[in-house]
Amino acid sequence: MKSAVETLNPTRVRLTVEVPFEELKDSLDAAYKKINQQVTVKGFRKGKIPARVIDQRFGRGAVLEEAVNDALPKFYTEAVNEAAVNPLGQPDVDITELKDGETLAFTAEVDIRPAIEIPDYSGIEVTVDAVEVSDEDVEKSVEQLRERFASTNPVERAAAEGDVVTIDLEAKVDGEVLEDGVASAVQYTIGSGELLDGIDEAVTGLEADGEATFTSELKGGSAEGKAAEVTVKVTAVAARELPELDDDFAQMASEFDTLEELKADSRKRLENMKQYDQATQAQERVLDELLKLAEVPIPEKLLEDEVNTRKHNLVNHQLAQMGLDLAKYLEIQGKTEEEFDAETKEQAVKGIKTQFILDELVNKEKLNVNQEELTEHLMRRAASSGMSPDQFAQAVVEGGQVPMLVGEVARGKALAVVVESVKVIDTNGEAVELEDDEDEAEAAAETVEAAAEGDGDTEKTEA
Repeated sequence: MKSAVETLNPTRVRLTVEVPFEELKDSLDAAYKKINQQVTVKGFRKGKIPARVIDQRFGRGAVLEEAVNDALPKFYTEAVNEAAVNPLGQPDVDITELKDGETLAFTAEVDIRPAIEIPDYSGIEVTVDAVEVSDEDVEKSVEQLRERFASTNPVERAAAEGDVVTIDLEAKVDGEVLEDGVASAVQYTIGSGELLDGIDEAVTGLEADGEATFTSELKGGSAEGKAAEVTVKVTAVAARELPELDDDFAQMASEFDTLEELKADSRKRLENMKQYDQATQAQERVLDELLKLAEVPIPEKLLEDEVNTRKHNLVNHQLAQMGLDLAKYLEIQGKTEEEFDAETKEQAVKGIKTQFILDELVNKEKLNVNQEELTEHLMRRAASSGMSPDQFAQAVVEGGQVPMLVGEVARGKALAVVVESVKVIDTNGEAVELEDDEDEAEAAAETVEAAAEGDGDTEKTEA
């Protein structure tokens, strides 16, 4: 076999392949064997029909077609390996010559990963939020914990903000009570904003057995988006009582003996959270700066597929689960379809560029992913998907997605390498030293995953 490669543009090549006919022998034998099993000829046992009889009865062309279809993938792969290109997606193949007993020639055009030169990123400098935990932050955290231990006690007075009311609801549209517009014994905290617009004003000031009617746009159900006349009846009013902030509360709500110990622990946890957020912010901003420095040609077909995949996933999965279509979603977002398409394309370009650049860095830095790193990443992905680690691992293996997870971890490690090499300062002008540990690498993997969000990862479209 002889092959040659022609670069059509930075992301597409044409392979020209010539195959001597003798190299088709195995495929021709397989073609005759396959046809033998599929046809019957009087006077011959099934599977024992001579090749000359098959040629006479069914035509030599049918045999050649079967043989060529069998042989093309093998010769295409050999040509790709000889050309040392990294194909993306399936090739467009054109058989240019097929002479029985002489030659098979074909061309194959395919998108490829472009050659990328990693820029000098040592001069990157980004600013991130300073890690500052105020006394107010600590008090808010403790107050949230206090809210979790609140109790409710029935009261015989008008309902006020913060009270928990038990209510019955009935919604009418055009004077008709909706089948799914009736609810009884619903508990609602006034001021929480968890039910219909206008309900807080309606129930405030009502005592038990009090009733009010208000108009509100329904947020779900059969008449979603329509204005409804809602009647609300308060059947009970209860006041929320918060425990005293003292050492007894600390002992009840935590493993600490004193309130001061509880506050100190809350401060430490808030600092850790802000440090994690700071690291994520640094990774995102460093990645953005790296993408600005690098020239990355984007294969048109890959970009088109990525945009379509992102749009399909949004419409058929995310929005479908919320009972929305694209038109309603755009209305809520206040966007036109043109603006949505432009944003989707921009996100897809960023995702592809991120993968290409970081994959190149993985190769350049010779980064590997060990089993422990892969397992940790798999467990995090399982938790975010709502599946058990075993269920998620089984789905990944059955779906052939292990290379995708390995790629995510490797790109995270590549981004971590870049972040360690650049200057990061906080809003106070202080240098930020990001720890080089597994948690930072995993956080970087999350950043990369977010940048390449969507199921249209390039691994899924590469041949």
